[in-house]
Amino acid sequence: MADFKILAVSGSLRKGSYNSAALRAAQEVAPAGVTIEIADISDIPMYNDDVRSAGLPASCQRLRAQMAAADAVLFAVPEYNYAVASPLKNAFDWVSRPPDQPLNMKAVGLISASGGPLGGVRAQYAMRHMLIATNSFCVNNPQVVIGAAQTKFDENGKFNDQMGRDLIKQLIESLVKLAKQLRAPVNE
Repeated sequence: MADFKILAVSGSLRKGSYNSAALRAAQEVAPAGVTIEIADISDIPMYNDDVRSAGLPASCQRLRAQMAAADAVLFAVPEYNYAVASPLKNAFDWVSRPPDQPLNMKAVGLISASGGPLGGVRAQYAMRHMLIATNSFCVNNPQVVIGAAQTKFDENGKFNDQMGRDLIKQLIESLVKLAKQLRAPVNE
């Protein structure tokens, strides 16, 4: 497989984030030829259309360029109050604006982890709904939701659940396949 680039974005800014740790696990299990770069969204300001109209902040330009250069995007979607965490929603708002919206026709995968039993499934549902606005295409299966995350990551943030690691690898493989299908020429 030729080098395939995935940009990973964690919606959590917490140092010990399970969602960020899940993205590091994705880096570990990625198939040969697939590289996963984890973006930093910690310096992205709160969305303000007046600021955007005056010129995108450098941190927003960087994230947009990273997404545009990637073959696919992998979001780690924390769930706060049954919805997408505000850092991820904020970053999404910056990259979703025209012109040259970098998520247009982009393949996207979702991972979420939480201390609760549902693993962030409600936030993933909300994120899927948001991706409609950017004309992005989300991998439907496998769905990677890591419930009771505090029992599945060690003290160093290493994901130690083998079934979960296998699902993450399958998600990456499905993400690569979907991205290649979206790039394939259409026979008319």
